[in-house]
Amino acid sequence: MSTNQLETSAVLQGPPPVEQNDDLNVTEDDLLQAREAAKGFTLEETREMMKNVMKVHEKDPNFPVLILDRINEFLGNEDIFDHPENYSELVAEMKTEAALITNNSPYAEVRAVVSNTDDVNIPSSTIRAWVIGLLFVVGLAFINQLFSIRQPPINIQANVVQLLCYPVGRAAAALLPDWGFTLFGSRHSLNPGKFSTKEHMLITIMASVGYATPYTDNIIWAQYLPQYFNQSYAGHFGYQILIALSTNFIGYGIAGLCRRFLVYPAHCVWPASLVTIALNDAFHTEKNIPVPGPLKRFFTTSRLKFFSYAFVAMFIWFWFPDYLFQALSIFNWMSWIAPNNLKLNTVVGFNNGLGLNPFPTFDWNILLWDDPPQDPLMVPFFNTFNKFIGSFLSMFVILAIWYTNSYNTGYLPINTPRVFDHFGEHYNVSLAINEKGLFDAAKYEAYSQAYLSAGYLTVYMFFFAIYSATISYAYLYHRHEIAMGFRNLRNSFRRERESEYEYKDVHNRLMAAYPEVPEWWFLICLVAAIGTGCAAISGWQTYTSVGVVFYGIALCLAFVIPIGMIKAITGIEVTLNVLAEFIGGSWVAGNALAMNYFKSYGYVTCAHALRFSNDLKLAHYVKVPPKHTFWAQMIATVISSLVCTGVLNFQMNQIEGVCTSTQKDHYTCPGINQFFTAAVLWGTIGPKKVFGSHGQYTALLVGFPLGFFLPFVFYYTQKKFPNQTWLRQAHVVAIIYGAISWAPYNLSYTWPSVPIAWLSMVYMKKRFLGFWSKYNYVLSASFSSAIAIAAIIIFFALQWTETTLDWWGNTVSFQGCESTPCVTHTLTDGEYFGPRIGEFH
Repeated sequence: MSTNQLETSAVLQGPPPVEQNDDLNVTEDDLLQAREAAKGFTLEETREMMKNVMKVHEKDPNFPVLILDRINEFLGNEDIFDHPENYSELVAEMKTEAALITNNSPYAEVRAVVSNTDDVNIPSSTIRAWVIGLLFVVGLAFINQLFSIRQPPINIQANVVQLLCYPVGRAAAALLPDWGFTLFGSRHSLNPGKFSTKEHMLITIMASVGYATPYTDNIIWAQYLPQYFNQSYAGHFGYQILIALSTNFIGYGIAGLCRRFLVYPAHCVWPASLVTIALNDAFHTEKNIPVPGPLKRFFTTSRLKFFSYAFVAMFIWFWFPDYLFQALSIFNWMSWIAPNNLKLNTVVGFNNGLGLNPFPTFDWNILLWDDPPQDPLMVPFFNTFNKFIGSFLSMFVILAIWYTNSYNTGYLPINTPRVFDHFGEHYNVSLAINEKGLFDAAKYEAYSQAYLSAGYLTVYMFFFAIYSATISYAYLYHRHEIAMGFRNLRNSFRRERESEYEYKDVHNRLMAAYPEVPEWWFLICLVAAIGTGCAAISGWQTYTSVGVVFYGIALCLAFVIPIGMIKAITGIEVTLNVLAEFIGGSWVAGNALAMNYFKSYGYVTCAHALRFSNDLKLAHYVKVPPKHTFWAQMIATVISSLVCTGVLNFQMNQIEGVCTSTQKDHYTCPGINQFFTAAVLWGTIGPKKVFGSHGQYTALLVGFPLGFFLPFVFYYTQKKFPNQTWLRQAHVVAIIYGAISWAPYNLSYTWPSVPIAWLSMVYMKKRFLGFWSKYNYVLSASFSSAIAIAAIIIFFALQWTETTLDWWGNTVSFQGCESTPCVTHTLTDGEYFGPRIGEFH
């Protein structure tokens, strides 16, 4: 867009421009409000509030370190409280900071997009919101389920619904008549007036819980199809819907019970929610205040116009790296120099190497590779940088393993998540199981052990480390907040509540105007979900004990608060899939079906709990009444599960040759094939043979003690050198998370976010806070929305019909070692590596 479209001179008539205060990291508008509120604070009240701030935020990497230094100076000098007149400037600053925290958020990121006011008369749970929301849920569930097994797949995210439902809501407000009825003293109309921001957010929350296909679909496919376990009972609709609802609602019940840990506290920011709110605000805000920005100019473009400009620009641009000129996406330009050079491509390769490349891509979608996406405009800079540091340092571990041919990795590609046999070919699980899908020792010993690449071995070691690190990190850095959450949870069951433990920030005070969802609603939800899960497992021949449901709940309860806090503060989600596979496979070795249930209940329930918690925080920020959010999530989840299960039955029974390599419409089920392979390897063969005593990868278990002790090293180093502010930005879990980003990803995915995150979250935020507050999250929302819409159009218009452009720009990135992975050791015909047949058991 042109400079003239965004900028005007400072003499432009209109609202006063927003300035900023660098010391308090706050815009002038927020500062004026805080100073006015500070007039009512006493010195002793300010002292107690600052003590609480230090307890919660002392180790908080999101909280400005300069303000912490000033608070320490304030609390550490008793003379201030004996002779406050001698320290008037510091006292005024502390009162202003106390007022800012009390009447707004302590974080500039939240203040940028979340209002500290509310109008209780704004409608949210309206007839039109429910109709629009549920129609979109049905459409999302249908499309995502139908194309989930196609190669390539298509997945429409909730942000697309957030974008599309706005014109639908505006049209409903313009066209529908004001017809309605009165129920329990409240009037419900087809058209209660202007389409509101709360209606918009309620629809978005419905879409957020309704777009994902049930994870248990993987179990159904693996059981039902003849090429897998061939269990016909898995085609029963009742069985399918029971396990789908069970895993969903266990997560929702746990999320509700964890609100006092993950939703109510101000330090639980949930960075992903800020982008969603920014998009909502762009559509519904009517104020447009000029802000100072780069080039010494004031920017007056509204958020909605800015969103439109950025959306169109990214929509047009995305066609180039995604379809017209794909080398812009996989810009492995150093590989073009010598495509067949093993050493060069091992280090710099994008597709099959480690991705050490200063300019690896011009595709914004590459930056969103993680699940959930880690947009550099969304998550804190320390998150992005620590992840890169972790992946960069672990690169040397991978190189050392591969070049020394440790564990025979030299015979395999360096960085792949596939599992191999001792011929260097993809592991054929059918050669290690019997006709019932159970482990066959004789066939296994006549075939091969399972082998992993150097990259995948590193991922497993650091996965083990991140689980133990999460526990010790949560204890060291968040024990005060966790204890406060337990006190509040206990307090919620009492008739006489201890107000000293209630959360008092502005958003909790505003939400107090609405009736809260009682804990017993979530307990009923949890108990009902347990019942449906037990009914499905015991009512059909699953070869599994109902104890797996309680195991999943226990695993989730052990980790949901630590990993939830980490995600709420950093945006990083530590998934439990590897731990669930490891424990489940060890517990029921030889039984892949049982391991699938262990994995589903151990991993998915916790992942759902975090997703639902994020939505609860969205509602909390936008002030959607809690009971409206509760029923929106519940009903949308039920409808989505019913639609997905119905489509699943259509796919299984009506698509000819489904999940076979020759299926004419490309419904080849790549994800299901991978799920089945993992089930057999970690369930049938089992982790004991791989990681247990005398297993070929036993040494990788060093990750558990390593991860447990690393947070202690970081914690006490930071304590010993408190003046080294950069140490506060070192986040051990984020560093380890970077080390598990390999196979198939590499540095070409993690590095590009670093300079962009620095530019946005450090430079622009520090120099032009008002400009950053107004546009940063809107830019993030516009880019992700444009990519989603463009990808859908490209898929149906071109990829669906297999219309391709065969030219240099689309083929140059796939030559030599970047096409077929190169290895350091090769085998002759009939030769194999590792123990001789008959020597492994």
